[in-house]
Amino acid sequence: MDTDRLRNSWAKVAAHGTQVPQFFYARLFLAHPELRDMFPASMATQSDRLVAALGRFVSEVDDLTGVTPILEQLGRDHRRFSVRAEHYPLVGETLLATLRYFLGSEWGPELAEDWTAAYTVVANVMSGAAAAAEGTSPPWWEAEIIAHERRGYDVALLRLRPDAPYVYRAGQSVAVETSTRPRLWRTYSIANAPRADSTLDLHVKAVSGGQVSNALVNTVEPGDTLRLGAPVGKRLTTTDDSGRDLLMLAGGTGLAPLKAVVEELAATERPRRVTLFAGARTEPDLYDLKALRDMESRLPWLTVTPVLSHDPYFAGERGAVTEVALRHGRWRDHDIYACGPDDMVSDAVIRLVAAGVPTDRIRTEDFEAEPYRSARTAETATREVSAP
Repeated sequence: MDTDRLRNSWAKVAAHGTQVPQFFYARLFLAHPELRDMFPASMATQSDRLVAALGRFVSEVDDLTGVTPILEQLGRDHRRFSVRAEHYPLVGETLLATLRYFLGSEWGPELAEDWTAAYTVVANVMSGAAAAAEGTSPPWWEAEIIAHERRGYDVALLRLRPDAPYVYRAGQSVAVETSTRPRLWRTYSIANAPRADSTLDLHVKAVSGGQVSNALVNTVEPGDTLRLGAPVGKRLTTTDDSGRDLLMLAGGTGLAPLKAVVEELAATERPRRVTLFAGARTEPDLYDLKALRDMESRLPWLTVTPVLSHDPYFAGERGAVTEVALRHGRWRDHDIYACGPDDMVSDAVIRLVAAGVPTDRIRTEDFEAEPYRSARTAETATREVSAP
C-alpha cells in the first residue's frame, strides 16, 4: 500500500464533510436493506463516527503494531451488534463506491488497489478476532439492576448483577445498552473494584440530549435488565512496578474509575499513598462525598480534598481542580491519574506538564475499542457508541 496516497485521498474525501457518511449509509442500506436493523433508529451520531474511524485508521495504517490491538478489540466488541464475517465485504464494497464517487477522476486502478488492500487488512483483523472470541466470551452480558439511587437531579448510582462472570480490572469501562434505547451503547467507567458477588456500580450523569444517560438516570429501575459489552481501557489500571505514590484528579463522574482503583489498592498488602482531589461545580455536585469520607476514615494512606469551581460560598478549596492540586504540591515524583470531562482533563495535562511532571506519569482514560478519536487525545468518562 502507498500510505501517503491513502492519506491524501482520504483528506480530499473528508473535505466533503457530512455528505460522505450520508452517501455511504444511503448506498449501504439501499443495496442491503437487511443491515438497517443493526443500526439505531437515529443516525445523527453514527455519521460522524464513520468519518472519524476511517480517519483514525488511515492515519495509522503504516503502524499495524499500534492499530492492530484496537482493531482486534473492535472486532470482538462488534459481536454485540450481530456483525458477522459476511458483512465485512458488503461494507467494503460500499466504502470503495463512496471513495470513487467523491474522488471522481482522481480514482483509478492503483488507488482502488491501495484502498482494497487497506480495508482487507482491517476486515481480516476484526473478523479474525471476533471468530477467536467465539466460545471464550459472550457477545454481551445481561445484567439486572439491583439498586438505583438518585444523587441529586441529574446523577444516579446503579448497581448491576451480570448473569455470567464478568472479569475486569479496576479502572476499566463498560459499554451499556438499555432496551428503552435499542442499539445505542454508551460507555461508562466501572466505579468499584471486582467483588466476590460479581456486582458492579456505575455513576451516571444525565446530559442534555443524552438518550441513554437520561434513560439510566430517570427511567430504569431495580429489576430492569441492561446489556453490557466487554470491559475496555487499561490506562487507568494500576501496575505494581512503579512504587510511586498517586495523585488523582477527578471531575464529576470521572470519580468512578478512580474510586475503583482506590478500592483495589485497599486490598493490597502495601498500598501506595493516594491524594485524591474530587472536583465539581457546586456542593450538590459532590454526589459521592460521603462514601469518599468513609473511605478516607478507614484508609490512613488516602487523603480526599473536595474542590468546587462555581461556588463562591464554599468553605473548602475553590477553583479548577488541577490548579488547586498544584497549590498543594509539585507532584513530579507521583503517578497521576486524571479523569473527567474533556476540558478538565486537557487542562490537567497542560498544567501538569507546565509544572514539570513527565508526560509518561500522567494517565487519562482510554477506550481501546473506539477508534473514533486519537488515542493521544484526552478522553471523557462517558462515551456513546451507537453502532458498528
